[in-house]
Amino acid sequence: MLTKRQLIILDALIRLNTSTGNPIGSKTIMNNTDIKASSATIRNELSELEKMGFIKKTHSSSGRIPSLKGYRFYIDHLMKPQEVTQDTLNSINAVLGTHVQQMDDIMHQSAQLLSELTQYTAIVLGPKAETSRLTGFKLLSLNANHVMAIIQTDKGTIENKVFRMPKNINESDLVKVTNIFNQHLVGHTLIEVVQKLQRDIPLLIRKYASNATEMFLSIESVFKESTESRHHISGKLNILDFSENIDTKKLKSLYTMLDNSGDLYSLIDQINDGFVVKIGDEINHNLLNEFSLITTTYSVSNYGKGAIAILGPTSMAYGETFGVLDVFRKQLTRTLLEYYLE
Repeated sequence: MLTKRQLIILDALIRLNTSTGNPIGSKTIMNNTDIKASSATIRNELSELEKMGFIKKTHSSSGRIPSLKGYRFYIDHLMKPQEVTQDTLNSINAVLGTHVQQMDDIMHQSAQLLSELTQYTAIVLGPKAETSRLTGFKLLSLNANHVMAIIQTDKGTIENKVFRMPKNINESDLVKVTNIFNQHLVGHTLIEVVQKLQRDIPLLIRKYASNATEMFLSIESVFKESTESRHHISGKLNILDFSENIDTKKLKSLYTMLDNSGDLYSLIDQINDGFVVKIGDEINHNLLNEFSLITTTYSVSNYGKGAIAILGPTSMAYGETFGVLDVFRKQLTRTLLEYYLE
């Protein structure tokens, strides 16, 4: 059980360390807090906090820095989200307050802005379209080599993807496939559509549009993508700023991991509605033992639930980052609602 003075000293040490990046000594704490105690008394308290494992020395003559145990205690009991500055509010409103045409644009801009505001690595997962129902499907021949699949849902969202058209496909094959999809898939949720594409539709394609079997695989992938969370990541280069000692091999492995959507989804908490902070070993990934991961979710009415994550050093500015994330997710929710209701 920490005393009131020890709590104040630990809170001050962590805030000063995360803002300056330097080990903190007793005089620095005395000059930056209202503690009614001498430097020697504060030094004794620091020794006690070190014995309890909340802080540690970088070398024998240095000040102290927080340990992972100290960071965890700080986040759970002491940290308070900071109010964002007016400049930050203006930046968020400037990006998310504008009209957007595509969902991917919102996600990309969100990740980019978050990485700029925090100076860390930002990951944004778009809301899953689990309840969306298919209302229309078209195949549009663009030229002799390419065709576009267009998917429309009851949420007003439209997906489209261009892919190469097999040589043996003609216009009548496109019409046959379009008719099969509209007759057997329209009205079903996208999750049900994907299930039918795996179970029922291949039989119909082979029976009525056998030339389109190869093209069907490309169309199926479009529907699978539409049911998955969109993910965008920005600020990977920021890792270099807060991981000076990371070796090239580990950095390459880390970049590869961040580019793998499966790895990202397994790391990010998409269930809890509040903020979830994992530090070091808590992330449960050998490449991230020296990092912290903050995640939070956002819900867009009945249109789905998405997640936002910030990957940074264990010494990240937690209070400031929490404040930015809280404001950001609220504005992102409003922007997505406007997008869906257009």
